[in-house]
Order: sequence, then structure tokens, then C-alpha cells
Amino acid sequence: MSSSVKAQDLIRFQTFEALQTYLSQSNNQPLVVNFWATWCAPCVKELPYFETLHQNNPNIKVITVSLDFEKQVESKLIPFLKKKKYSFITTYLAEKNYNDWIGKVDENWSGSIPATLIIFKEKHVFIEHEFSSYDELNNYINQTINN
Repeated sequence: MSSSVKAQDLIRFQTFEALQTYLSQSNNQPLVVNFWATWCAPCVKELPYFETLHQNNPNIKVITVSLDFEKQVESKLIPFLKKKKYSFITTYLAEKNYNDWIGKVDENWSGSIPATLIIFKEKHVFIEHEFSSYDELNNYINQTINN
């Protein structure tokens, strides 16, 4: 994949397994995966923190996974991404049988968003809450990666 991919170049996955395969191709660097939706106010509030993380830490790969409703991808999600011009990679997961796959992200995930998964080497750390600031996000990730 080219490094020129922008968030407005939405990558779509029909199944969680396809997303999982895509994510597994990034195991040589820390990977921060944020699950969100445009209808989730706390999710939208914290997206700029992930953009700052992406801009300030070129060694960390930031990927967001939109869980928006499929009927709103063209009318709401894509216009939102174009307006914000985020440079991190944005994906869309169409699979809505949440109970079939949320336990594969983390066995304790209730399914609420925002939620973030940090993957680095053998570590998989899952956070099911909103980050209140860029500093909180950055510190959490650095502690995870460096411990």
C-alpha cells in the first residue's frame, strides 16, 4: 500500500476476517487501531488526537475503523472524512454481526465505542474508553510499547 493513501481514500472491508488479515500485515511496527463512528460524539472528539499521533510518530501506524451504518457511508462518512482531511488510514467495516467478531478484538469488549487496540509484537492491549487528550493517548501508547 502506498503511503500516499489518505483517510478520504476509504478502505472497505465486508468481513471482520478481511480487516483482521489487513491488520496482520502491519506487525513490524506498533499499530494503533481505533474503532469509531460519525454518530458517536466521543469518537469524533478524540479523532484529532489520533491525527496528531499519526503526524508526530511516524514509527506508529494509525488505522481507524469506522462502524458507521452502511446506508450512511456515502452520505455522511465520506463527506466527514473529506472535510476533516485526516491523513491516517481510515477503513470501514461493513460486517454488522457485532457479536460474531467483537470478542475476536478483545474477549472483554462490550462493543461500545470509542475503543482502541494497540498491537506491537506479541502485545495486544485493548482500551474501551475515550481518551481525554492527545497527551493521554500518546502516554498510554508509549507505556504500552516500551514496557
